Amino acid sequence: MNALLQLSIRTRLALVYGGVFFAMGLVLMAISYAIVDHSLDPSQTTDTVVHYISTATPPGTVPPAPPGGFSRPIQVAVNGSGAGGPLGGGPVIGLEGLLTDVRVQALHDIVWRWAAVVALMAAAATAFGWLLSGRMLKPLRDITGTARRLSVANLHERIALEGPHDELRELADTFDGMLGRLDGAFASQRRFVANASHELRTPLAIMRAQVDVALADPEVTLGELLAASRVVRDAVDRCERLLDGLLVLARSDRGLDAAEPVDLAESAARALDLVSAAAAERGIELRSTLGTAPVRGDPALLDRLVANLVENAVAYNGPPGWVEVVTANGGPTASVRVVNSGPPVPPDRVPVIFEPFQRLSRERTGSGRGAGLGLSIVRSVARAHGGDVCAHARAEGGLAVEVELPVPA
Repeated sequence: MNALLQLSIRTRLALVYGGVFFAMGLVLMAISYAIVDHSLDPSQTTDTVVHYISTATPPGTVPPAPPGGFSRPIQVAVNGSGAGGPLGGGPVIGLEGLLTDVRVQALHDIVWRWAAVVALMAAAATAFGWLLSGRMLKPLRDITGTARRLSVANLHERIALEGPHDELRELADTFDGMLGRLDGAFASQRRFVANASHELRTPLAIMRAQVDVALADPEVTLGELLAASRVVRDAVDRCERLLDGLLVLARSDRGLDAAEPVDLAESAARALDLVSAAAAERGIELRSTLGTAPVRGDPALLDRLVANLVENAVAYNGPPGWVEVVTANGGPTASVRVVNSGPPVPPDRVPVIFEPFQRLSRERTGSGRGAGLGLSIVRSVARAHGGDVCAHARAEGGLAVEVELPVPA
């Protein structure tokens, strides 16, 4: 059994085809044997043979023996005195022996002829099964070959199997879909690493330049040192914000360790309090309709989600502008919706803002507004809680972003 399991699927299929055909041939041979055996039974054929002899053999002669001979000679007395005999009233001697010999010879021929036919057909079925299984298993070989060739450098390759939409085509299409997702994930990871490196390199370069300038000037003044210190402090703050965002993003991508009851309305109220001073300073009106929106999740992550939405709505706005926050319970889902005024947003650029370090104006951040992780964190936190986020550009300018999370049963 272990040796059979070590054979290839193609070989096993061919052997199965041949074995099934051989078994069915044996069954057919047994049925044919039983039918012929029953048909040549002397109890079934004696009357027919006696009738044939009585009508085809002249009186007083003996029927000729077959080429193979009989086990016993046939003695027929057509003019005998036995009353009631089948041949003109005479007894028939040796007729049953004749039928027995015919029966044995016929069954012997059937067995050997059928055995030869079944053996040949089983061999042919095995060979045909080998060819057929090779054709049927070709998609699997293509999938295996593609999987062996794959690496990070050529994840763009696809099987692109053609043919009927059967199970193998479905498997190949599924494999192609998986390759597409892996290719996208690796590309996103490469962009993330490159952008994160850029974001960290910029403040580090600023700090190094300020320190080098201060060290290279032996007559540096206290005011110059204080100015350089402030620049370094701002760069450190920028690094800290970036690292905090990366930590939150990594935490949300990891999933939830525990879930607690959270009301999105309370999270929204806290977020509005945090930005109220900045909004008033910039001449931005805050509007809110906070209905109860109970969910279960990580309170810190959900607070960060709502805060990022509100902070982005205030940051990317201008006077006179407004920000509207709405929380609601929509049956199976609870939602928080943040709409803001502002400059027009190209609709085809809306998906970009959910990628790490991406902005509408340029891919990498360079201003002090943030690290470009705000909406990336929103999407990651929403998906970690079983929900999702969507956004669309308003014709009047600005953006509308809505997060939906499942309501606990």
